[in-house]
Amino acid sequence: MTRARVIFDWILGITLLAIGVVGFVLPLLQGWIFVLAGLAVLSTHSRHARIAMEWIKSKARKVRDRVGNRRDGS
Repeated sequence: MTRARVIFDWILGITLLAIGVVGFVLPLLQGWIFVLAGLAVLSTHSRHARIAMEWIKSKARKVRDRVGNRRDGS
């Protein structure tokens, strides 16, 4: 991966995270979408972003399993 690509990824990831944080405050933006996109971009370059992304994925799996169990009649 070239240095220019790494710099572009960092700028894009941080920009998406910033838009996501603003989106949590403004009612028109869906902030969580931008936060997830920013973490996805940064996770290839940052261990902390990768850990955060894995934590979010594990929480989403738990919610999905709970919702799935309710639909099955549990």
